[in-house]
Amino acid sequence: MIDLFTWVTPNGRKVSILLEELGLDYEVHPVDIGKGEQFAPDFLKIAPNNRIPAIVDRASGRSLFESGAILWHLAETHGRFLGDDRLETLEWLMWQMGGLGPMLGQVHHFVKYNPGTSAYAEDRYSKEAMRLYGVLDRRLEGRDYVSGSYSVADMAIWPWVSRFEWQEIDLCDFPRVRDWYLRIADREAVERGYHVPHFVNEIPRP
Repeated sequence: MIDLFTWVTPNGRKVSILLEELGLDYEVHPVDIGKGEQFAPDFLKIAPNNRIPAIVDRASGRSLFESGAILWHLAETHGRFLGDDRLETLEWLMWQMGGLGPMLGQVHHFVKYNPGTSAYAEDRYSKEAMRLYGVLDRRLEGRDYVSGSYSVADMAIWPWVSRFEWQEIDLCDFPRVRDWYLRIADREAVERGYHVPHFVNEIPRP
């Protein structure tokens, strides 16, 4: 049994999607970041960076934080969703962790939540978002998934792309990304994982 500490964010959804894909038993512990629950002392013991998601494996008592580390650990432990080439899968997982996620997070901050605060920041991060979508679109040429077969790299990237409306991105401008996005959105485990810890909205569709 896995204890999952999470919230309705792209990073949180990565792990719930993988848990659903693996068919593992897990118990959800919502951590409402809007109320600052991520700063609670008990959560700090599990996630020293005060960020969701985090897990505790009851069998071993081991806790783990950072979404990319959780995804890789679970995929390796169960020998699934590692793609056709593990190193390529790891590359694209790190691309999401170090580039796509942080940059799209800045777009959300400046474009969606604080429009008009800084024209420079809005322009800078929106252009970087477009560049990163272009990188992903080129990668998907001739491929259904980023590292051959469906993997944790796709599961890490997809929840960030699912907020394309927040980023003012038209997925029709990136047809390979659009097709990849819809291919994953149609998976039943993704549908279930998207709505953890609770329903907010249906999966957006271009």
